[in-house]
Amino acid sequence: MQSEFEQKQSRIQDFLSSHKLDALLLQTSGNFAWVTCGGLSFIDRATTMGIASLLITKTDRYILTNNIEAPRIAGEEKLDDQHWNYQVAPWYEQNILFSKLTEGMRLGTDINLPNTVDMSTEIARLRSQLTPEEGARYRVLGSLCAQAMQQTIDAVRPGMTEFEIGSHLSQTIESKGVQATVILIATDERIFSYRHPLPASKKLDKYAMVILCGRMGGLICSITRLVYFGKLPDEIRKKSQAVARIDAEMIAATRPGATHGDVFRKAQEVYAATGFPNEWQLHHQGGSAGYAPREFTATPASIERIFAGQAFAWNPSITGSKSEDTILVGGHSNEIITEMDGWPSIEVKAGDLVIKRPAILER
Repeated sequence: MQSEFEQKQSRIQDFLSSHKLDALLLQTSGNFAWVTCGGLSFIDRATTMGIASLLITKTDRYILTNNIEAPRIAGEEKLDDQHWNYQVAPWYEQNILFSKLTEGMRLGTDINLPNTVDMSTEIARLRSQLTPEEGARYRVLGSLCAQAMQQTIDAVRPGMTEFEIGSHLSQTIESKGVQATVILIATDERIFSYRHPLPASKKLDKYAMVILCGRMGGLICSITRLVYFGKLPDEIRKKSQAVARIDAEMIAATRPGATHGDVFRKAQEVYAATGFPNEWQLHHQGGSAGYAPREFTATPASIERIFAGQAFAWNPSITGSKSEDTILVGGHSNEIITEMDGWPSIEVKAGDLVIKRPAILER
């Protein structure tokens, strides 16, 4: 039986053959983590580029890096059993090494480079079909993100600034070995004003929205929760119930063989049925997840197929409310991996299923 790494190498060799490529050059940190089964090649979290690249030919596989990074990668990333050929250049001559190794090749890449074939979309499609081992790591990540969200919400109090709430979430998730790639915080009127609210100095009065994307071993989970101090206004409750229904119907429709577009069109139907027909136009609805927060963002025209084992993070929103978790698509049913035990829920009947979606916590 092939290991996870061997499975991926076989898939990459098939990929080279089907696209008539001599080699594949992977330079983003997400693709480094994907191929190496969790290896870390990033230094700067603000960029997608890693400080080590992977070059895979029909006969060899290389790690290309510089003299600064090679000792840590070799010493700490536990890649010995993958049998990479390390090609290390002085930091000021790294491009020369790359040019020598790829001279004359028909080269596929994950970024747009001169004289290469940009295969970034095709690579994202390939890596989004997760192995069972990746699914197991995803469950661990989902649990850690849920724990950090719970600990943060438990600590939130009126009078705290959004900066303070965000810093608590960052400290909590980072202490668990998970990098916070996205932290968005909004309180009160800012929840109604912005879909992507960067934390600000605004102080919490009654209502807070907390959003996290957490990364571990390259995989990324997304989760959103909302908390209200006092009695929840009827308008917000109505929106929360509607968005829960939309989310549940999207989760139920995310089944092998369907397309992203099928799920999106179901969402449009439920937006209209709940009395909010145009809200979907105000923010994207999410899509498949994996080594990016969204490998593909769904639209009504999306033709990407859904496969068992894939991860998805749908995030329907109605101005003032939102629902978001990360799920794994199973052969028989879907699994919500960021579910939070004890969190209040809204039960939604979607076809033959009853799916629980998070309610707004009232405190």
